[in-house]
Amino acid sequence: MEQHGGASSGGRSGGPSTGPPSGPSTGPPSGPSTGPPSGLSGGNELGDFLRARRASLDPRRAGVPDDGRLRRVPGLRREELAQLAHVSIDYVVRLEQGRTRRVSRPVLDALADALELAPDERAYLFAVADVTQAAPARQPAGAGAPPGGRVGRPLLQLLDGMRDIPAMVLNRRMDVLAWNKAATALLTDFGALPPAERNLIRLTFLDDAFRALYADWPRAARECVAVLRMEAGRHPEDQALAALVGELRVREPDFRNWWGSHLVRGPRQLTKTYHHPVAGPLTLDVQQLSVDTQPDQRLVAYTAPPDSPSQEALRFLLQWSARSAAGAN
Repeated sequence: MEQHGGASSGGRSGGPSTGPPSGPSTGPPSGPSTGPPSGLSGGNELGDFLRARRASLDPRRAGVPDDGRLRRVPGLRREELAQLAHVSIDYVVRLEQGRTRRVSRPVLDALADALELAPDERAYLFAVADVTQAAPARQPAGAGAPPGGRVGRPLLQLLDGMRDIPAMVLNRRMDVLAWNKAATALLTDFGALPPAERNLIRLTFLDDAFRALYADWPRAARECVAVLRMEAGRHPEDQALAALVGELRVREPDFRNWWGSHLVRGPRQLTKTYHHPVAGPLTLDVQQLSVDTQPDQRLVAYTAPPDSPSQEALRFLLQWSARSAAGAN
């Protein structure tokens, strides 16, 4: 069996984390307070999200005629959103100020249509609203996850069998629960990190060597924030997620700014380009597969297009990593 929480062999050039020292993700560090993380229990996430999406929408694209008045705010005015959604201005004001929490599904659909929300954004809107009609109940924090985030034996065996494909198992907080040798070679030596630091979003923002792997770090980092905010809306009582968000808001200005933009996205197939210190440039497809037996977990695999330079570079990297591991033994 290969790496799933213990020591590992091989790894990325440069060794373990070289970023600033970081504490466990179970609580924010001491430092300046930035308030409760919006999107988790205790915040006005519905109102904040409506304001952010309203501000981002071009009135001309939404079909709002120019009335000649000076626009003091970007995007749609409240009265324009109310008109497009066929609700009262007062109702929009109360929603945005958090004075109305329970919203009917038809009104949410109308608001989503007026704001031209993408499917992930629409799902998020319903997740953070207190819907007055029957809707699937939210899972309590930790539901679907085995104690301690353990990964089942069949999935571990699948990881070990994927010798030429970097792969790992993540939970909703992007904690790395299990990984194979190829993932160690591509990304980092997860086994050399304390368990509390095995989190992709923490590494993306707080580890200099991990951050340098990305050819387009800002794009990759924003994607991480958008996925994390989606999960925060679905699981507002997840205290470990709240602690992770709180820590990153205190320690990382880019995370704090992007978190405030209220961009949301669910897991999907992506293409990422890395500048690896051993293999050079690698453009890989990132497949994210749900685990039927554990809804809180997903298998993430990195593959290169057949007969591409990236496939050759990945093959070289894995061979180099195996030789390095053999030489260390």
